[in-house]
Amino acid sequence: MLMSDPDVIGTATSFDDNGKPVVLLLVTSERARSAMPRSLEGTDVQVVLTEPIVAMKGRPGGGGGVSHTAIQTPPIQLGTSGGWRYDLANGYCCAGTLGSLIQVGGQKRILSNYHVFEADIVNGGNGRRAQTGDPVIQPGLIDINCNENSAQNVATLVVSGALPNANVDASTATIISGMVDPNGAILEIGTISSQTVGASVNQAVKKSGRTTGLTRSTVSGLNATISVSYENECAGSTVFTATFTGQILVANKRSKFLAGGDSGSLMVEDVSNNPRAVGLLFAGSNTIAVANPIDEVLSYFNASMVGN
Repeated sequence: MLMSDPDVIGTATSFDDNGKPVVLLLVTSERARSAMPRSLEGTDVQVVLTEPIVAMKGRPGGGGGVSHTAIQTPPIQLGTSGGWRYDLANGYCCAGTLGSLIQVGGQKRILSNYHVFEADIVNGGNGRRAQTGDPVIQPGLIDINCNENSAQNVATLVVSGALPNANVDASTATIISGMVDPNGAILEIGTISSQTVGASVNQAVKKSGRTTGLTRSTVSGLNATISVSYENECAGSTVFTATFTGQILVANKRSKFLAGGDSGSLMVEDVSNNPRAVGLLFAGSNTIAVANPIDEVLSYFNASMVGN
């Protein structure tokens, strides 16, 4: 198995410039790139040298045409900085993106990533673990000098414990009445469709996130198998590696599409009005971004998108 080599961190299917199917191999060293086969079972191989794929949580910055890090007047739009109110440990604070709005039974919930909302699983450096009912805030701690009192509570966490056993890096928080746009509007994207669409190679996509704002790219690979390491709290120790299958790969040259702090962003088709959701972004490198297929995320929560 190719991924038994520690420097081979992912595989996917794609097409070359002539529309011929190829296998993508993601490697983290020149040694591994040189060692990879030229073809697999008659299908050409394209080897992509990349940095390790990491969960894209928290770093200072911001971008886009409007601020995705400033505190908003309620009801807030999504695609904004946010996270678990107590995401501070070991001398650091963390945050990500409040991505989109979904309907779970009779509740409207903010959708983001497991590692944004509920990755604190030890008492460790802050004496607490993420629990159902904990506040989710806007903006996130990294944009308010780690001072939770400078943020506003917009939702309450619903712990699902998706990782390490599920195939999605996802978590939700039930909105507090009046604090979140009930139509699920996303900064610089607006209201989305209530329908979803599957990913396809070369599909034009966009996202609205905490760090890089509104960005655009194209899908570069499908059915990806990707390994991602996770910590047990903000700036904590690495405790498990999750291997995801059936994932979507997106071109991310120089981290211009997805960067640290953009985790939890909803990836949608790049159309002007009511775009359909494609995936939930959660990890990447300076060349590749990775998204859970949105239908798998919605199925995990028995949910639907909020939109038109």
